[in-house]
Amino acid sequence: MNNALILPCAACGTLNRVPRERLDEVPVCASCGEHLLDRAPHDVDAATFDKLVQKSDLPVVVDFWAAWCGPCRMMAPAFAEASKALSGKAILVKLNTEAEPDVAGRYDIRSIPTMVVFLKGRELARTSGAMPAARIVEWVEKAG
Repeated sequence: MNNALILPCAACGTLNRVPRERLDEVPVCASCGEHLLDRAPHDVDAATFDKLVQKSDLPVVVDFWAAWCGPCRMMAPAFAEASKALSGKAILVKLNTEAEPDVAGRYDIRSIPTMVVFLKGRELARTSGAMPAARIVEWVEKAG
């Protein structure tokens, strides 16, 4: 049985194989050196988004947001706090719907902030509206 996970880097999209027993050691990307876990959520582009949601062995939580959205900006610190709390359990990233309207359209994002949990390309859960960090963590743990 293979005990390694595939973790795409949210910074550069490189696929990294990480043994499960080393998840607590703050693994870094083999290509760019960025932390794969235990980090603030990265803004991702369409190509990196696709690699993350299709290839990651951990659930990927995407915050669909826009810079002009007050509730999105208000939730950003809570989303970052939730990312730290979920380190090793999920990868949290942000996708700017104005910069990547095709991705937002593909997933029928009609209001923001909207968070979606993906695993191996499949949508597991979706919610709209700002939430505090503890509620985000609870929601992700139930979904994934």
